Order: sequence, then structure tokens, then C-alpha cells
Amino acid sequence: MATRKILVECNGPVTTIVINRPQARNALDNEAAHALAAALHEFEADATARVAVLTGAGGAFCAGADLKELGGGTDYFPWAGSDEGPLRAPLTKPVIAAIEGHACAGGLGVALFCDIRIVDETATFGVFSRRWGVPMSDGTTVRLPRIVGQGRALDMLLTGRAVGADEAIAIGLATRKVARSTTRAEAEKLAAEIASFPPIAMTSDRQSAYESFDRAQAAAIRREMELSLAARRQESQTGAARFAGGEGRHGSFERK
Repeated sequence: MATRKILVECNGPVTTIVINRPQARNALDNEAAHALAAALHEFEADATARVAVLTGAGGAFCAGADLKELGGGTDYFPWAGSDEGPLRAPLTKPVIAAIEGHACAGGLGVALFCDIRIVDETATFGVFSRRWGVPMSDGTTVRLPRIVGQGRALDMLLTGRAVGADEAIAIGLATRKVARSTTRAEAEKLAAEIASFPPIAMTSDRQSAYESFDRAQAAAIRREMELSLAARRQESQTGAARFAGGEGRHGSFERK
């Protein structure tokens, strides 16, 4: 990477992307936001990379846009609404957020961009930019209602209040809660597990789930069928043969 503000580590099929501005609670200035977009693009383009983990350094996830840069007269570009934005559209492969500390304002948007959000007890979500008059331009107003429902989303968007880890789990904003300071390790463990699955069926099911929001139910089901064809032709018979041969017996899903 051209900047140390975003670090990338590869371990087999798992790519870990670290926002590395701990002195600013990993707030993204424009340079870091562009670097994050580049890291996600490189992960997407790498045929050997199956799953990404996105996290922050120094006990924080991401505090949003760097308001000191904005206050100094440098405008930030929309992270979701511009073609070069890091959060413009879901990738074709899974991304897991490992969240400790603040995931607020645009940092909430970064978390919502991910498929799965793993938190520890320190995690805090919120539209804290409400008090400064900084609007969301990171997909939060679109993705948050789809994840937690319209009523809960509006409560967070209008009040700017803090939502802790336990409430985040209760409303579906966070997916799993783990022991303190273990979010990255647990996310990487989960990423490796997901990466071990036959990839065509996994990615087509994921794509269908995302596309269904923009379609009527009947059209969404037809699209699910279309997306499933490649896996049915290339993976299903092999997988069924493994099952018939004894894998999965007695509820075991471990590979032999």
C-alpha cells in the first residue's frame, strides 16, 4: 500500500485489512479512505482471496470521517455515493467486521458495509456526527434500516445516541459477541471456516440475499434459481456424494 494508514495482511484465503490511524480512533481522512477503497479492490480482484476481515488498530474500529480535515476546509468525498468510494456496493466475496471500540458516524457505515459484524464488550455504534451537522454519505441511511428495521434505524439516525454491544446484538446490528480483545482472532477464524466451503454455492446464495431487496418476491425467487445453476452443475453432486459417503453423519460438519 502507498500509505501505512491502511494495512493489509494475507493468510491463505483470508485477507485482513486494518485501518491504522489509532491516534484518531481510526477516523478516515481522504488519503486513508482512498487507500481503503484500493485495498478492497485488490481483495476483490485476487482470485486466491476468499474472505476479508476488516478491523481497526489500537482498540477502535473507525470513528468516521476525519472532522479535523473537514474543519480545515478539505471536503471529504462520498464513501458510498461516488464511483471511487470504498463503500459503493457490496463486494462479490464476504467481508467480516471485527469491531472493538467506536464504530460511529462513517465508521458505522463501514461496519454496515460488511456481511458479518463481530463485537466485544467495548464496541459502540452511533451516528455521533448528528451533533456536528455532518450527514451520512456512506450508505448508512440505506443499509441500517435493512439490517435493524426502519423504526430502530430512525431512532439511531435522529438521536445520534450510542448503542452498546449488547443492544447491538439484541437488535441484529451486531452478529456475534466474543471475549474482549479477541474480535480480530475470532473474525479470522470464522473467515477461514467460510473460505473452506465450496465457493460457488456460498457466493451465489450471498448474492441472491443482497439482490432480493430490489426485487418483488417472485422475481427474487427466480433470480435465486438462476444464481444457483452454476453451483448445482459444478458443486452439488460432489457435495452430495461426500454426504452419502459419511461426512456430516450424526450432525458433524467437520471435514475429514
